[in-house]
Amino acid sequence: MGYFQGKKILVPTDFSESSLNAITTAIQIAEDPASVTVVHVMVPLDMVSPGVLFGGLTNEKRTEHVLEYAKEEFEKHQIEGVAFETLVGDPGIKLADFAKDNEIELIIIPSHGYTGIARLALGSVAERVLRHAPCPTLVLRQPKK
Repeated sequence: MGYFQGKKILVPTDFSESSLNAITTAIQIAEDPASVTVVHVMVPLDMVSPGVLFGGLTNEKRTEHVLEYAKEEFEKHQIEGVAFETLVGDPGIKLADFAKDNEIELIIIPSHGYTGIARLALGSVAERVLRHAPCPTLVLRQPKK
């Protein structure tokens, strides 16, 4: 019996292989998929992008597509029993706020391992979550390629 067994665990996902592996790790740590909540954060729509200007793209439609895609990916990777949420906003801040609002006890987040210029240019969601999280955060580092 582990320390985090039965406790609320949050796993952010961008549907990359590393984030899907983080979900599996969270289920193993929790020993119960029902204790794991997977969250995908969509960046806000730019009001001047063509899809928004011409009325075809909304957060509701994006959410529908994400839910459908999540279902397919979870089935493909045999992930069952976890809760799934979508949010809109800055991923690092939204994840930390979600953890606080839902009394999450552990966040498990993959690191894509960017360094140097790539990290500066792309930012680091894991770093922002670490900075703002109200609970322990486990960062799963990826091996260097």
